[in-house]
Parts: sequence; structure tokens; C-alpha cells
Amino acid sequence: MRRFKVKEVLSETAPGTEMVVKGWVRTHRGNRNISFIALNDGSTIANLQIVADAAKFDENLLKKITTGAAISASGTLAESQGKGQRVELQAEEITVYGEADPNSYPLQKKGHSMEFLREIAHLRFRTNTFGAIFRIRHAMAYAIHKYYNDRGFYYLHTPIVTGSDCEGAGEMFRVTTFNPDNIPRNPNGTVNYKMDFFGRETNLTVSGQLEGELGALALGEIYTFGPTFRAENSNTPRHLAEFWMIEPEMAFYDDNDNMDLAEDFLKYLIRYALENCEEDLEFLNNMIDKGLRERLRDVAESEFVRITYTEAIEILTKAGVKWEFPVEWGRDLQAEHERYLVEKHFKKPVILRDYPKDIKAFYMKLNDDGKTVRAMDVLFPQIGEIIGGSQREEIYERLKGRINEMGLQEQDFWWYLETRRFGTAPHSGFGLGFERLMLFITGMSNIRDVIPFPRTPKSAEF
Repeated sequence: MRRFKVKEVLSETAPGTEMVVKGWVRTHRGNRNISFIALNDGSTIANLQIVADAAKFDENLLKKITTGAAISASGTLAESQGKGQRVELQAEEITVYGEADPNSYPLQKKGHSMEFLREIAHLRFRTNTFGAIFRIRHAMAYAIHKYYNDRGFYYLHTPIVTGSDCEGAGEMFRVTTFNPDNIPRNPNGTVNYKMDFFGRETNLTVSGQLEGELGALALGEIYTFGPTFRAENSNTPRHLAEFWMIEPEMAFYDDNDNMDLAEDFLKYLIRYALENCEEDLEFLNNMIDKGLRERLRDVAESEFVRITYTEAIEILTKAGVKWEFPVEWGRDLQAEHERYLVEKHFKKPVILRDYPKDIKAFYMKLNDDGKTVRAMDVLFPQIGEIIGGSQREEIYERLKGRINEMGLQEQDFWWYLETRRFGTAPHSGFGLGFERLMLFITGMSNIRDVIPFPRTPKSAEF
């Protein structure tokens, strides 16, 4: 007898079909004569009702079928007599694979706070909310690969262990094989990294961008999609120490091409979610954020506003709002400023461009005014910045000057500089934080709830 997934049973299987289903018990109710078991196998947010005639089963077996238990049930699918379901399984045989003690199993039929569920992240997948989130996360990961594959981009695996700091912020996790109790040192007391595994100081990557550019300057269009790490001591609902980034890099793209791609990419992902994650989005819309689906549709159908950083500063200065963080030209914008532009002023996504060079990274192309760079940030409602990118500086002398101007070590970027000496070309790219995207798609408010096992300051459980 073939095993069926619950999603398949509920969506397309005809009554009268003999089958086996396997999964975890959500609820078990009934009386001395009959049992109703709600089974979920993770394939869909909905449960399959299994009806068990008590006369056919050992009483001790039925007692083991408690919330959380893993079971297999075989029987015949029948039209359901109850409300809310099309079909139900009339069980002929049930096997209990693993029991779940009702006195200690933490996911009983009641509401649980997100804080509590983070403490039991090994089990939170079994709740409706997190089942929906992680099915959507899978769908979004697939959609990202499909989008770029269908447009002729190549998926490039950039290194996780690196000797370069793409952002120049220094907030990196060090990678070493040294025994912390016996670290070799130079005569002047500094660490002798020549004795380490790689023979130099290395870290976990903060971005695959620099290496991605190397691929783009030969393959044309590439994208990376992998884990990145920031040793930033920020214990907020918007920050993680380990997160995933999507970073396309494109040869012969200028800043306008870059903005066009970013807007099209985001709209594609949102439309994909609306078309392929309908049940899970409906649940999250009803239980987490009543305006979720409407907001997704609005963004997917909007034409993003494009303004310069300077224009944004003028709007914010004249807004008549008492800001927590001051607004003035040359300062980076904060979440309150970004969300005002999107949610209050324009009421649609905004792409900001041409930022002051002093608040942006060394690799961004300098504008003719000498003060601004061809950077662009995409701002979304409720999220603020969701994409950051730029046209990259392709002129050797300008790039070298910016590296020195920012106090970085030129020898650390010799290979990056060489690409500007051998067949340099205009090129652009951006980075999308996967978890920021997931916050927007799911309506969740804490970034720790859209990644399976969050890594944050003083927390590396599971």
C-alpha cells in the first residue's frame, strides 16, 4: 500500500483510495467507541482527520496516541461527515513509532509565546506558525534560484573563510586552529599568524561580493546565495550574527540597470509567494498580521519611487517630525527615516540613490560631484532597508585611492585591484538579506523567528 502525503490526500485524492499516511499527532479526541486523530506530516498546514473505530484497536495502543506522537495509519479514504474537511481516513491499522508523554511534551494544544518557542527551537517546527514560515522559506529559496537561472545568471559559491573584510567594519568572526592557551606570538607580542592553518589571519565572511565581482568579470552575470556572519553585538529584533545573503553581480550594468534588476527581483519573489504559498500566507495573515496579503499585493503591483539621498534629506527635514536620530546631509538614515519615506510620505517602496561617499564602502563608484557614490538602497514598508547595492568602482586609480583613504591595507586587496588593470568594465551588484525578505513575506516582527536556529549575542543553542 502506497504512502501518501497529507497535502496530496487533501488536495487531489479520491475517496475509496487505500493508503498509508505517516506523521505527528496534533490532537486526539473521541469517546469509548470512536477516536478522531488530527495528523500532520509537515507537507501542508492542514491536518488529515483519521477516524479509528475503538472496536478495531487495542485500548493501550489508543492511549499512546497523544499530541506529539509519531504514527503510521493505513486504511481507506472516505468522504468526511464533519465540517471543515473534504475527506477523512477510516483507519484499519495504526502503528505508534514514537510516543510523546503528555506530562512533559511542551507543545500541547494552547497558545505559546514566540519567546518560549525560541527556547525550544528543536520542536517549534511542529507548530502551525513555524511550519508555515519554513515552508515559505523553502519556496523563497527555490524562487531565488529559479529567477536567476531563468535569466542566464550563474550560481557562484564564494568562500565562507576569507582573509578580506568586504565592508571594512572589522566586525568579523576569527577563524583559527590556535590553542587559546598557547598562542604563538612574534617578538613584539603580536599574534604570529604565519603559524596558523592558513598562514595568515582569516575570518568568516561578511559578504561574497568581492569574490562575486571576479566571477561576473568573466561569466557576465552571477549570483551568490549563502551564509554570512557579522560579529556585531546587536541584540535587536532586526539583527543576527549568522544570516543568509543573495548577492548578484553583473558585468556591464550601470546603477540604473542595477535598480531595475532589484525591483524586478523583489516583485518576482513576492508574486511567487502569493501564487505558491497561499495556504500558509492565509494562516499568517489571520494569525500574525491581518494586513499581510494586502501589503504583499500592494508592493508587487507598485512602481518603486526613485529619489536621491539629498532629496530624501530635504523631505525628512521638512516633515515636521521629532526624530529620535537627527537628520542632516552626511549622516546615514535610520529605520525611522526609511519607514517614514515608505509608509508616510510615498506610501510605496522607495529606492534611494547617490549617497555621500563618506558613509559608504570603498568599492562604490564615485559620482562626478566627488561627494557622492552610485549606491542604492531599496526601502520596504515595515522593514526599512531590504536591499543595498551599488555600481562598483571600475577605475583602478580611484579604487586604489578609496582603499587608502579609508585606512584599509592595499595588499589585502591586491587581487581585487588587479581586475581593474586587466580588462576592467562597468559592473554593479547588490545584496538582499534573506531573513529581511522573510520578515516582509511572513509578517513576522522578529528576525529570530524566520531562521531555523538563530545565532545572536550570547546565544548559540541547538
